[in-house]
Amino acid sequence: MVHNVLKEVEAEALALATNRTGSEIMQELLGFSPLKPLCRVWATLRSNFRFVACHRCGVHVLQSALLQLPRLLGSPAEKEEEDVEEEEDGKDGPLETLEELVLGLASEVCDDFLFYCGDTHGSFVVRTLLQVLGGTLLESERTRHRGSQSPEAQRAPTREGKPSDFEVPETFLNRLQDLSSCFLKDIAVFITDKISSFCLQVALQILHRKLPQFCAQLCNAVIGYLSSRNSSADGSPLLLFLRDQTSSRLLEQVLLVLEPPRLQSLFEDHFQGQLQTLAAHPIANFPLQRLLDAVTTAELLSPVFEELSPALEAVLAQGHPGVVIALVGACRRVGAHQARVLQLLLEAFHCAEPPSRQVACVPLFATLTAYEVYYRLAEEEGAVPAEHQVEMATARALGEVTVLGSLLLQHLLHFSSPGIVLRSLGALTGPQLLTLAQNPAGSHVLDAVLTSPSVTRKQRRRVLKTLKGQYVALACSRHGSRVLDAIWSGATLGARKEIAAELGERNQELIRDPFGHHVARNVALTTFLKRREAWEQQQGAVAKRRRALNSILKD
Repeated sequence: MVHNVLKEVEAEALALATNRTGSEIMQELLGFSPLKPLCRVWATLRSNFRFVACHRCGVHVLQSALLQLPRLLGSPAEKEEEDVEEEEDGKDGPLETLEELVLGLASEVCDDFLFYCGDTHGSFVVRTLLQVLGGTLLESERTRHRGSQSPEAQRAPTREGKPSDFEVPETFLNRLQDLSSCFLKDIAVFITDKISSFCLQVALQILHRKLPQFCAQLCNAVIGYLSSRNSSADGSPLLLFLRDQTSSRLLEQVLLVLEPPRLQSLFEDHFQGQLQTLAAHPIANFPLQRLLDAVTTAELLSPVFEELSPALEAVLAQGHPGVVIALVGACRRVGAHQARVLQLLLEAFHCAEPPSRQVACVPLFATLTAYEVYYRLAEEEGAVPAEHQVEMATARALGEVTVLGSLLLQHLLHFSSPGIVLRSLGALTGPQLLTLAQNPAGSHVLDAVLTSPSVTRKQRRRVLKTLKGQYVALACSRHGSRVLDAIWSGATLGARKEIAAELGERNQELIRDPFGHHVARNVALTTFLKRREAWEQQQGAVAKRRRALNSILKD
């Protein structure tokens, strides 16, 4: 059907591509298109490439066509279609191959590189073309446009969704080198122009994966240009650009792709001595977060930690918790300064002294709230902090869990000694732990409890036993049901019996619930209620297979 429809609209491809409704239809069709119809449509649009690429609707059709390359490039179906349509090609004239069309497109872009990179719509084609030539599709570029999101969302690093790679011919990588040279010719424009800068950021990510030597050249060019500008009164000229919205975003990407030795020298030449100032700045704190994300050696982490750690509470008070979470993440990754950073966090959230307050650290970290604020205490400045009141803590419902608070707890649970955090989790009441598990961000804290190699089986059981009596509510929740599935996967046969028995008491409620009925099926609840012996044999076999698999994986 797609083949026939595209053949019918081929002559009107330009008009359809530049029409809002027509563009959306063509994007859907190209997503299912065989090779030849796609090539014909592409060839039709190519004669008006500049117009289509810079059109708000047409650009998405070109993007959609480019994104079909992983599916069609070198596919077995390509040869079959050539044989089937050989006679048709003879009537209509020779048709360029998909590789030739992409290289032709890249050549046109290369000839007027600055124009396409600087155009609001044309830059999307350049960014997609860079990914296709490099054989890497970036999740962030496929799913979202940063300009349409809030500033915080735009700045958030894409931690989920790894880039996907596919095979490309050598000619594509050669053309990618040509395009990287185009960046070098006008590096000042790509650093200072907001739209053009996005293209360079994508190029750095692709080159880092496929042509690292060219990535290093671009990074050196960016750092060299920024370092050569007029010096600021308080240090390196680079600091001025860290405070600029456009160039700071580019520097964020540079920091993430630099090799460790170059990152070390960049820190020593430009960042050292300025970290607390950068952490307090509304823009410069984001490049600082990326610097922390890029730290992989104790040699770099130690001076960074010593300079930044005394200001953790001040940074949190300034509303930049991302810096703190990034520093904790670096401590987790490198495996250094973990005890010290945890102690500093307890002090920053006012739950280090008296020691009885430490048991309240999880709600405070999860909500990113200081002890007095969370429990609504009115303490005079300079007064001795009051002891923790267990009755007050158990009576209070868990506050709103933040994404960054969840990330902080996940990092801490992967520390080599997460005992303080685990004791605090164990002190939560059933309803409080249920609220954490049902929260979109909080549910990942439970994931960390279940997956962290630092958490022993005994510690895990101690935390999870609080959920007994809450399994039905957990099963009937979007995020809670996922947590319960994860608990079930790692549970012993005895624990599974307890879970199934509790769920079985409200079987009908589960079956009627959109999330609960999936849990009931996963637990084989009907079999448990009607044929207990068969259910136990089935679960025993599952446990045996899991043990055998774990044994193989360990070997």
